[in-house]
Amino acid sequence: MIGIATSRKRIAYITQLGKNFIHVVFPFEQSYDDNLCFQKIAQVPGDDKQYNHHLRILSKEDINDEVKKFMKLAIR
Repeated sequence: MIGIATSRKRIAYITQLGKNFIHVVFPFEQSYDDNLCFQKIAQVPGDDKQYNHHLRILSKEDINDEVKKFMKLAIR
């Protein structure tokens, strides 16, 4: 697992690197269920303030406006 962070907080984790994909997890304090980009959203057991949002990127086209919105949200 590779963590990506600022001096203030964790932004994302790269959990898998495959031949043709990268799997990224964004930890948010709430669940963002209304989306088309995350394949799974799961609350971290024992932590009522972290919801991991799982994103699998297969091509550069997968980084669309919706994904960019969540990336910006993770940085804030």
